[in-house]
Amino acid sequence: MHNKVVYAAAKALVRAGIPALRFNFRGVGLSGGKHDGGHGEQADLAVVLDHLVSRFPGSVPVVAGYSFGSVVGMRVGCADRRVGGLIAIGAPVTLYDLSFLASCRTPLLFIQGDRDPFGPLPMIMALAAMVPGGARVLPVAGALHDFAGKMDALGSRLDQAIRDLPQP
Repeated sequence: MHNKVVYAAAKALVRAGIPALRFNFRGVGLSGGKHDGGHGEQADLAVVLDHLVSRFPGSVPVVAGYSFGSVVGMRVGCADRRVGGLIAIGAPVTLYDLSFLASCRTPLLFIQGDRDPFGPLPMIMALAAMVPGGARVLPVAGALHDFAGKMDALGSRLDQAIRDLPQP
């Protein structure tokens, strides 16, 4: 939750007037529990979505996640009809099976460094093409997985991604 990429995503959502809640998955920082390979973390996100929907009635949640968080976010956001859009930042396609996206109907945008070794742009483009209705890919030139030295460009891409999401 204290990662610079996660912070930038939350800041961009708030700038756009969308409520944002950063949180640690189980076992991270001072949170309870232990890492569960993505299964329990999906339950963590589902609880967060329940909280946001109850706190902001009538709102349509946007799920934005970075790296492992993008995988968890896509899994939950594709299955939860309340979610109006997904933003996957630095999706680690070389580390996880993302074939479930072939049945994802939630609008999806990828923000990916064009030098990310965990998410090579050609693999991201192929993945985006298999999403029903397609998914947008917003590359960040010269960025590695951690977006070091490219935070301004990442912020611009986040602003663009949020503007490009369908409005409820």
